[in-house]
Amino acid sequence: MTLHITPRERHALELLARGHSTAEVAAVLGISAHEIEALLKGLFATMGAAGQREAVAAAHRRGLLA
Repeated sequence: MTLHITPRERHALELLARGHSTAEVAAVLGISAHEIEALLKGLFATMGAAGQREAVAAAHRRGLLA
């Protein structure tokens, strides 16, 4: 199954995988904390992940992260 995520979602996921907090990810992406929460909620749903750790692990398994 092909997973379709946006470049912004991929960037956020890469930052999370590197250990950045959601506040740091929001700052890097230039969006508000509310917007990053919504982006991550959608990303986790797309990936079928219950949270950040599960999403990062799934991304590694699917080869989405370097």
